[in-house]
Amino acid sequence: MDRAQLADFLRTRREALQPEDVGLPRGPRRRTRGLRREEVAALSGMSTDYYARIEQSRGPMPSEPMLAALARGLHLSLDERDHLFRMAGHNTPSRSMDIGHVSPGMMRILDRLDDTPAQVVTPLAETLVQTRLAVALLGNETRHTGMDRSLAYRWFTDPYARRVFPEADHPSHSRLFTSDLRAAYSRQGSDSRAGRIVDALLERSHEFAVLWSAHEIGIHREGADKRIQHPDLGVLELQCQVLFDADQAQALLVYTATPGTESHEKLALLSVLGDRQPHR
Repeated sequence: MDRAQLADFLRTRREALQPEDVGLPRGPRRRTRGLRREEVAALSGMSTDYYARIEQSRGPMPSEPMLAALARGLHLSLDERDHLFRMAGHNTPSRSMDIGHVSPGMMRILDRLDDTPAQVVTPLAETLVQTRLAVALLGNETRHTGMDRSLAYRWFTDPYARRVFPEADHPSHSRLFTSDLRAAYSRQGSDSRAGRIVDALLERSHEFAVLWSAHEIGIHREGADKRIQHPDLGVLELQCQVLFDADQAQALLVYTATPGTESHEKLALLSVLGDRQPHR
């Protein structure tokens, strides 16, 4: 770990970012060049004291999850993220398709959607980052670890994962998740994270095994409509718009509702209700 170089790199990246680059208001009395330390800490999901100690060359060796969070918070490119890991004494993460890094361009778009439910997901249905309204709508999907990071895996192994969608829609979602997993498996191969998830599901879920044996691939939803079951608001009929990052095979999902509809009114209530809590 090169504490001095790590600290200097973090400081220069922080000072290079402007508040508007990350969706923050500048304010009329702002004098700080770039972002404040507390702003970077908040964007990265860590305490200000923890971040400050690293930037002042007196903190402990950051863990890989902490470094990944810093890379997202500072909107680092892949090369910059790899440099960050090396300065912190870690091997650079794999650049395979299941990578957890979000590109700076995707993060800039997400930062401007603070009043909209939106999230970035991988081909394995792993949520990497969410807006606060996405957490209010769907729950905190970034809290999971291991294979549970994949909603496709949880869908077939955890009954609570299905409560976000109306029961009548479950069969179609099962087919979609299986189709998407087969596409990821085809691209990444059997010796990959996708392959390990498929193997685990074949052992644990009869429903998945039956659907997998059908070899369906390329199933798409009809239009952009998606129904969400919220514990307080009931069913919301939403449109899910998708923006793909071709370089990293990630997707930005944005949920909206037709103005004037009941679902549009319900969507406006999300900021009042706060985060959707886990069912258990």
